Amino acid sequence: MDAATIAKLEGHLKRTFGNPHIVLKARPKQKDSAEVEVKGEFIGVIFQDEDEDGSFMFEMAILAEDLEG
Repeated sequence: MDAATIAKLEGHLKRTFGNPHIVLKARPKQKDSAEVEVKGEFIGVIFQDEDEDGSFMFEMAILAEDLEG
């Protein structure tokens, strides 16, 4: 994923979730995706959609331990 696409997606996520702390980071070995972090903590991955050109999918796992406390 190129820098312009990452910047565009990062801006979209910040606006959508109302959170200025969202950061996307390129994945050196995976050219079709970027890691999503909030305040330095990994929360998920955003991928290019294989079925629809120009679209993306955001995948976020929520573990049982995340729900405790």
